[in-house]
Amino acid sequence: MPQIEPPRLGEPYLLTPGPLTTAYSVKAAMLRDWGSWDGDFRAMTASLRAQLLAMLGAAAADYDCVPMQGSGSFAVEAMLGSFIPKSGKVLVLANGAYGLRAAETLRYLGRAHVVLDKGDYLPPRGVEVAKLLAEDPAITHVVAIHCETSSGILNPIAEISAATYAAGRKLLIDSMSAFGAVHLDPAEVRFEALVSSANKCIEGVPGFGFVLAKHAELAAARGNSHSLALDIHAQWAYMNKTGQWRYTPPTHVVAAFLEALRLHKAEGGVAGRGARYANNRDTLVEGMRALGFETLLADKWLSPIITTFFCPDDAAFDFTRFYDALKSRGFIIYPGKLTAVESFRIGCIGQMDAHTMRAVVAAVGETLAEMGVTSATPPALALAERAKLTD
Repeated sequence: MPQIEPPRLGEPYLLTPGPLTTAYSVKAAMLRDWGSWDGDFRAMTASLRAQLLAMLGAAAADYDCVPMQGSGSFAVEAMLGSFIPKSGKVLVLANGAYGLRAAETLRYLGRAHVVLDKGDYLPPRGVEVAKLLAEDPAITHVVAIHCETSSGILNPIAEISAATYAAGRKLLIDSMSAFGAVHLDPAEVRFEALVSSANKCIEGVPGFGFVLAKHAELAAARGNSHSLALDIHAQWAYMNKTGQWRYTPPTHVVAAFLEALRLHKAEGGVAGRGARYANNRDTLVEGMRALGFETLLADKWLSPIITTFFCPDDAAFDFTRFYDALKSRGFIIYPGKLTAVESFRIGCIGQMDAHTMRAVVAAVGETLAEMGVTSATPPALALAERAKLTD
């Protein structure tokens, strides 16, 4: 496979879960202006919606796609506020920052909710969901994070879905960092709606999110929303009637996204994109372990999106120096989000391949030597923390 072109403008690689490193042709697509009301742009919007729906496979006929202006969190709030009625109650499954953010959003919205908080990274399991739903018949919806990028864990969404629908409830999925690279077929995993963003696995740029929701849920959402701008039903109805976004759309971002969708399809769609990301992860993890680093998660829980590594226990290691040295070598990484031990994260998504990941590992090795770090072994507390995840 030919090596992916490095950033043509010389900027560092973004080893983050989005925004991420994009193809030059995606950037170039933003050089033209578009009229938001014009027929050409309406056709672009229609194409965007159709291509995203097609990623759901044969079950796509039961769903529609509603793009929403703003960051991914705007789209998550729109989903929660539009599909959960004011009389509803939500079980939020949290094992990191994004589950907790969903709960905080529901607090702002005034929606009744309870939280299954598994801490920094332990996965919410189907048996736990089943037990909580049996104990509280008032719960109407379950909210789950597909890939929790706080730790890099790919949550067991299939068993969560099975438990939710066995109890007669509805599932809403935050698939922000997974959709487009991780297989999710509603014929196999039931859900009412999912949300993702332009600047994740499709490899577009920030500016809008999108909701894929069942027609019946969209129709029933009228009057639920707390917000004029974030009302998915209103956006859906207006878009289907006129072909336009209700308010000013991110025209250049849409143009870039269409080019990103073209590249996604050329790579082999969800399967092809996911395979490259998984190869990126495997190359990275193998190289980092060879340097002495330990991953937070066992291999079975590692997503192809981002990986958390424990910081070395070596007294010479300083994360700020480590970060700055890697940036000077052309790589921007992510700080960790664990509360018990120090960590950092390295993303595997974006316009990168195994060649890039080997260069990352080499840069890490050079940086450790420059800092005088002789061992990347984490503290005993880190390994004790990891031992909590046993199945």
